[in-house]
Amino acid sequence: MKAFTQLYTELDQTTKTNDKVQSMVNYFTKTDAKDSIWAIALLTGRRPKRPIKTSDMKLWATELANVPFWLFEDSYAVVGDLAETISLLIPMQNNPSEKSLNEVMNEILFIQSKEENEKKEWLLSYWNNFTKDELFVFNKLITGSFRVGVSAQLVFKALSKAYNIDDKVVAHKLMGTWLPQTADLKEMLSDEASADNSKPYPFYLAYQLDVPFADLGDVHDWQLERKYDGIRGQIIVRNKEVHIWSRGEELMTDKFIEFEELKDLLPNGTVLDGEVLPFKEEKIMSFNEMQKRIGRKNVSKKTLQDVPLCMMCYDLLEYNGEDIRKLPLKERRRLLEEIVNAHPVNILKLSPLLECDAWEKVDALRTESKLLGCEGLMLKHKDSIYETGRRRGKWWKWKVDPYTVDAVMIYAQSGHGRRANLFTDYTFAVWDNGELVPFAKAYSGLTDKELMEVDAWIKRNTIEKFGPVRSVRAELVFEIAFEGINASPRHKSGIALRFPRILRWRKDKNKDEINTKNDLLQLLNSV
Repeated sequence: MKAFTQLYTELDQTTKTNDKVQSMVNYFTKTDAKDSIWAIALLTGRRPKRPIKTSDMKLWATELANVPFWLFEDSYAVVGDLAETISLLIPMQNNPSEKSLNEVMNEILFIQSKEENEKKEWLLSYWNNFTKDELFVFNKLITGSFRVGVSAQLVFKALSKAYNIDDKVVAHKLMGTWLPQTADLKEMLSDEASADNSKPYPFYLAYQLDVPFADLGDVHDWQLERKYDGIRGQIIVRNKEVHIWSRGEELMTDKFIEFEELKDLLPNGTVLDGEVLPFKEEKIMSFNEMQKRIGRKNVSKKTLQDVPLCMMCYDLLEYNGEDIRKLPLKERRRLLEEIVNAHPVNILKLSPLLECDAWEKVDALRTESKLLGCEGLMLKHKDSIYETGRRRGKWWKWKVDPYTVDAVMIYAQSGHGRRANLFTDYTFAVWDNGELVPFAKAYSGLTDKELMEVDAWIKRNTIEKFGPVRSVRAELVFEIAFEGINASPRHKSGIALRFPRILRWRKDKNKDEINTKNDLLQLLNSV
């Protein structure tokens, strides 16, 4: 744990990309492969499930620290991080652990299935055998909140330098399902690694358009498409088997069973990139319908009929078993059209290309996206290769302007981390027949200066306290932006918003001027 704790500390204490990469290179070159594979898993988000309930951890930490439970909870509210709170409160023995990261992580997996008394004994033994920094990192692993400021791309870059392998090759080799407790890092990265028919390619992600059209050159050099609102995925057909992966590296084959027939239709060695969409009667359904499919372990016949799926295909990554990502987009698109047109089935659609002879006309295409159930436009240079991860310059997304509504704050709650001392999480309401009805929560969108001002106002205008939540006077009006709206019987307002956030503080308005529930229902019926 000592080496991994040092790595975590170095990554956490710098904002310089090159320094982060070098710290990881040093770790990977000096640490054995078993520890390294666990580090890779943790740094790229492959964390095991939490082995011990947080309520038990709080209770045992309170007993060990010999403090009242209310004091622990108040401390937690101020610190904002459970792992750090425990590390600060419990007595420090400063006994450095001799165990490796691999040993600790395997014990975490082992203890998951044990009884409560065994878990307590095991946890207390660890709490008594760590230095302060090791204890903090260990608690992060136990609480399931382990995060540090590195992206997967930086991890791949560090491995590329440590093992002298191209970072795009590293990214591909580490895709798919693998378990750090059984995986062999050197074998995974070797040229002789056994073929995995299910392995997807790393996804190419676009940046939000933030440059003027003049910087992009001739509009005819760009491929324009709709930005669809579904599940980004890859359909893989190899060895007469179908595998479907989401962008989050989740295997979705069992949930998206419509695509099973493709194993007998598409040529072996075909990998399609696109958006899995709920599609019925030649119309894209809302993302709310898509969630009905995602949230079900077993897909019933009725669900298949009510929410059928298709793949809106916009790229081809493998053709006849050959990786073609280095071909220019215009060539990949030609081959994609060839494959989809040769196998006409309802579950495969070609993403239509949009014609535009001047940049000045592109905004009109973007604006009409909402009417088509899309999020905006994608701009892809026709000569672009298929990159790994998020890259600037060749692929851009240009989203439509969000929906907005004016609402009043009625509840506030403290944030976490550096925001733990401020009320930064808010609940908003609209009018419904003279009553304020809560309809959305949001915590992003205000500047640090505005957060300080709102926090001070909340402390002066609290009506009641409900644990960490405060009800406040209904006076502060904010403009709330959101990407979509759906009916929801689980919410008191009857609606649910997609990606709500604060657009601006409307100091020029009072609560009598905010929107109504009826306004939201009209918007719901119009989309």
